[in-house]
Amino acid sequence: MVDSFLKGAYLPALHRMGISKVGVFKMRETDTSGQLIYVFIPIKSLNDLVKIDSKLQEDKDYQNAGKEYLTTPYNNPAYSRLESIVLKAFQAMPEPAVPTLNSAKSERVYELRSYESATENLGLNKIGMFNDREVAMFTQLNFNAIFYGQVLSGSRMPNLMYMTCFNNKAERDKKWVDFGALYKTIKDLPQYLNNVSKANIYFLYPTQYSDF
Repeated sequence: MVDSFLKGAYLPALHRMGISKVGVFKMRETDTSGQLIYVFIPIKSLNDLVKIDSKLQEDKDYQNAGKEYLTTPYNNPAYSRLESIVLKAFQAMPEPAVPTLNSAKSERVYELRSYESATENLGLNKIGMFNDREVAMFTQLNFNAIFYGQVLSGSRMPNLMYMTCFNNKAERDKKWVDFGALYKTIKDLPQYLNNVSKANIYFLYPTQYSDF
């Protein structure tokens, strides 16, 4: 039901609002809490975020197309919980990018990472490290980054999140080896020490109706 809603009602409604590209991703392996679905919605400002719900309420096509999902009874919901994470794009990549991959969507590996920091200042330091050095390294190695973002509101703050993608797992593994060689040149610089306390890595794949 959630897939049908996203494909037939939610994404078309966001497209009508002028949000031309929306990503929908699923876990490559079921996590311990059940099957997660990630929806990536790029917007220009927080004001645009505030307006989404009211615009959906006024969109009759959305209401009709999503009726089954929107009117599910309390004792048979379509999902367990929703969580929203608000991200601010990094200066080094202010706009999201659609990947240039040639493999089938079912073979692709989308890698979502969350880097947590012990303090707010160390989190900002890691973001500076990305803006000044790491984004350029990922670009050089063609990691097909979709976004890099500072978490403004979420459950693991202070942290940043970013997503890269690859044609397949073998390509992913090779590129991370290549990145490791470049990263050695900066990882021990004193200005960047201890700016990440925990890294969370999630392997995803795009749904057939995802725009990314």
